[in-house]
Amino acid sequence: MNITSEQLSNAAEKGIISNTQVKELLTFVKNHPGPGPRFDFTHILYYLGGMLAIGAMTLFMNLGWEAFGGWGIFIISCLYGAGGLFLTRVFERKQLHIPAGICAVFVVALTPLAIYGLQKGMGWWVPDAVYRDYHRYIRYHWIFMELGTLAVGAVMAWRYRYPFLLMPIGATLWYMSMDLTAMLTGGRIDRELASLVSFWFGLGYILFAFFVDIRSRKSADYAFWLYIFGVMTFWGGLTSMDSSSEWSRFCYMLVNLGLIAFGVLLVRRVFVIFGALGITLYLGHLASTIFKDSWFFPLSLTLIGLGIVLLGVWWQRHEQELTASLQGILPEPIREMLVGRKS
Repeated sequence: MNITSEQLSNAAEKGIISNTQVKELLTFVKNHPGPGPRFDFTHILYYLGGMLAIGAMTLFMNLGWEAFGGWGIFIISCLYGAGGLFLTRVFERKQLHIPAGICAVFVVALTPLAIYGLQKGMGWWVPDAVYRDYHRYIRYHWIFMELGTLAVGAVMAWRYRYPFLLMPIGATLWYMSMDLTAMLTGGRIDRELASLVSFWFGLGYILFAFFVDIRSRKSADYAFWLYIFGVMTFWGGLTSMDSSSEWSRFCYMLVNLGLIAFGVLLVRRVFVIFGALGITLYLGHLASTIFKDSWFFPLSLTLIGLGIVLLGVWWQRHEQELTASLQGILPEPIREMLVGRKS
């Protein structure tokens, strides 16, 4: 829960705390910030510099590095990785957790480049692909680079325990779900199979994130990035499936409603965002196909929207008792996770 200075001032006006205590609390928080990320200029510089360095070795890699050859790419990647590890250790000792986590992610992000250089140096690489295509095209021969990245990411996450390390792991699992489809089809991407693989892979991804969420409920938020890539994979597969009947499209809308409800329950915005996108797509289909040129459709949507607003007002009035009743039937670990998240 984020407490603002305005809330503290209102508490002082009602006599809950004194104005002196408000000033002392604000001074204490300013001088003793938490280790987590914040939206201030210092953290913007941290993440801007970190993402530039990571992007330079991943998304923005050009063909110029091919001139170094396989062994040259491998050696340079290892030197960069050693520098990243050194900075991670230095920042860790100085209790600078954000830059330490960014440097640790930089090391993991270098792993596919290093494996690419090693494979090319050993003569194991296919001649018609270069590293620059790793982040652009779906191909089955990226699989060893992805497995190596997952292994290095797991070791780094176990050693340093920074939640940001789950970002490259989550992205790599997302890549792997697409590349596994290419492997199953022999390099030929079949839309129906790709949708099914993405759907089931994303569902398993979300369940794994939920497991991590429960296990880490008393520590940092390690499930954040896993939820993001899991929902992206699941929703992408679901949305790209062939919907030949209105009943299947209606079920698609119900699944997206379920995503919104699940997101509200877990206090995870990513479920709500993608669920809302799915419902918007379904309503767009109704407006353009089923109820095209119908005067009743906009009117009914307006009434439904106002009804949802009234439901929100009713929920706000009874939220505490309803939440307590619903959480009472949940297992203790899940209840602890939800209570800790909302507080």
